[in-house]
Amino acid sequence: MNLVRSNAAPLVALSMLAACAPQAPPGWSGYAEGEYVYVAPAIAGTLARLAVQRGQQVETGAMLFTLDATGERAAREEADARLQAARAQAADKSKGRRSDEIALTEAQLEQARAQARLTARELAREEQLKAQGFVAAARLDDARAADEQARARVTELVAALRVARLPARGDEQAAAVAQATAAEQVLVQSAWREKQAARHAPARGVIAETYFREGEWVQAGQPVVSLLPPAGRKARFFVPQAEIGALKIDQPVHLRCDGCGAPIAARISFIANQAEYTPPVIYSNVQRAKLVFMVEARPVERDAVRLHPGQPLDVIAVAGS
Repeated sequence: MNLVRSNAAPLVALSMLAACAPQAPPGWSGYAEGEYVYVAPAIAGTLARLAVQRGQQVETGAMLFTLDATGERAAREEADARLQAARAQAADKSKGRRSDEIALTEAQLEQARAQARLTARELAREEQLKAQGFVAAARLDDARAADEQARARVTELVAALRVARLPARGDEQAAAVAQATAAEQVLVQSAWREKQAARHAPARGVIAETYFREGEWVQAGQPVVSLLPPAGRKARFFVPQAEIGALKIDQPVHLRCDGCGAPIAARISFIANQAEYTPPVIYSNVQRAKLVFMVEARPVERDAVRLHPGQPLDVIAVAGS
């Protein structure tokens, strides 16, 4: 009996020590995920040049691909020519007639005035002859009609000269300016379409995939290249519903993977608000909970490049966080 008690005492002590020892932080299984940037042209066209290859590292602003922009270039040049014509027309509406046209009207006015002076003298002579009884009344009427016609011609040319020196009416000028503005916007659109034929890298990263070869036709909005920036690499793991309440956004975790070396520091960036069944891709004998919540964590950019999409990960909560 004493022997049994003596053996039981160390076991009880070990159990108490184990209970007092700090518990290991919880861990979960997951995998690396990539958020790709799909670079597509805004216009359709033939792929003229593919400047990158799969696996190539590119910097922000690097040339990715160009489409054949012959049609867009011709449209831009046409729009530019139409703009110049519209601007010239608007400028012309703000001026009077040309100096040569005004000089012609002035010469015609001088001729009309000379003719009016001549008909005035003829009328005066006919009136004297009529008073002396040498001419008939009909001849005097003809002289008066000729004089009135000559004076009316002078009045007409004076008004024409005044109009020739004036610019176009206000509504005509406004219409010409509006046409020039519309032509300018068409040129902007054409230049934008021509620019869309060449696409550059929106961020630094690695070329994940190319989907076309040079000479193939590309539809507008169809990706030609997919780019994986460092900020697009993240960890996705699944937490049992009994443990999800202890997690919060921006909470630090450690990521471990085969061949990654030291643990990768990351912070939780997303917690799903709905539970789901354990995904079949998670192969773990430890994580057996059926209802789990998807959680995502992002490492800093300098460590994110150590993650590769699809790579299995072990996620460990940071003790004391």
